[in-house]
Amino acid sequence: MSPLRDARRELVRRGYDEAAARYHEARPVDGADLALLDHLEERLAPAARVLDAGCGAGVPVARRLTACGHRVAGVDISHRQLLLARDHVPELSAAEGDMAALPLAGGRFDGLVSYYAVIHVPREDHGALLSEFRRVLRTGGWALVCLGSGDNPQDHDTNSWLGTPMYWSHFDAPSTLALMEDAGLRPELRWEVIDPMGHGSHSFVLAQAI
Repeated sequence: MSPLRDARRELVRRGYDEAAARYHEARPVDGADLALLDHLEERLAPAARVLDAGCGAGVPVARRLTACGHRVAGVDISHRQLLLARDHVPELSAAEGDMAALPLAGGRFDGLVSYYAVIHVPREDHGALLSEFRRVLRTGGWALVCLGSGDNPQDHDTNSWLGTPMYWSHFDAPSTLALMEDAGLRPELRWEVIDPMGHGSHSFVLAQAI
């Protein structure tokens, strides 16, 4: 991996470590984005194994999934976020790691969710990242993933994201849907959802591992 790509990941990690508590306090827990979990849950068996990729502080996504009786694991790049997640969702099995190289066995999960996390990864790695999502899902499993809806090679916000630098990068929705297909994730439903924190809109996709 190039030094630049390492630096961008480090910027995201440091940003979420620094802003972890502020982000948790500002994050709405009842938006249209959370309602999309209904579409995933109706496709999962009881007590399904679900991975929250980019789980952050565990609220609201992992907390809701565990409340529904699922066995939830979380991965995040931010150590501080994971400490909060372990406090907020004691049932969560949480590990620090990069979504493009998940520290998990293949075929382990029935479902996967990823909210507002893929968009912080350099977009040239999105194909590998989506392949990792497919790798850890069993065949027939389901993924609900938040993706960028517009073309954004990279956006390095130096000071206005909750008071700390942050980085974003993503393709437009059609390009990302093609990457999902290439990774073995067949899109079934797609929504354009307004960011609950006022940062534009995002594309959410429900896809099945084939």
